[in-house]
Amino acid sequence: MADISKTLGESWEEYQATHDLLSNNDLLNKLHWSDSAHQYSDYGLHTNNVKLARPQPPKNLQPGQQPPMQQQLEKERVVKNQPSLRFVDTFGYVSLFPFLLKIVDPSSEKLEQIITDLRSTKLLWTQYGLRSLAKNAALYGKHNTEHDPPYWRGSIWINMNYLAVSALHHYSTTPGPQQEQARILYKQLRNNLVNNIIKEYERTGYIWEQYDDKTGEGKGSHPFTGWSALVVLIMAEKY
Repeated sequence: MADISKTLGESWEEYQATHDLLSNNDLLNKLHWSDSAHQYSDYGLHTNNVKLARPQPPKNLQPGQQPPMQQQLEKERVVKNQPSLRFVDTFGYVSLFPFLLKIVDPSSEKLEQIITDLRSTKLLWTQYGLRSLAKNAALYGKHNTEHDPPYWRGSIWINMNYLAVSALHHYSTTPGPQQEQARILYKQLRNNLVNNIIKEYERTGYIWEQYDDKTGEGKGSHPFTGWSALVVLIMAEKY
């Protein structure tokens, strides 16, 4: 926005100040780097100790009133431990945003940790692309509600993978200690994404909303030539 404003001869200083603030690595590390998890994390009220459970029938039934059958009661979210102010140390797409937006300094030790985590099959790495939530996360593959299957809790999303491929391309062409590792991962992730999307298109005739992290099979809405069409830019290496 600052560059556009300069080109148009408009005021640009506020846009530039916002950019400088949001790309300040010292401030980013102070507010969002979790030393215990060795990752960038959200901070706020959080607990992982939750589950979906059917509520007990009401105890204040009127005379002659029959309690509802247990299976007719919809499961509800039950919080077993009250949330507390803490880093949300679950690893997923959200942990990668400073990397995805190319904010992390190429010489930062944090970048080394991110790239190490990126290629871990216990976290996000699959042969089909990066899954949305780490395989070892408490909520991985869990339903959002009884009738709402997992959505961003494991599936592979092409919009986020596009940002990851773009970031790896950036760090692979920018001098720094992680340049070679970024180059290797860039090539592998790009090939995994393109090969799987083409395979599924040939198998089903569709581009899909998301892809299964275990099988690579297309899932969700189809045809979906929204952000999944970003595969064309990945193939052309247009970032």
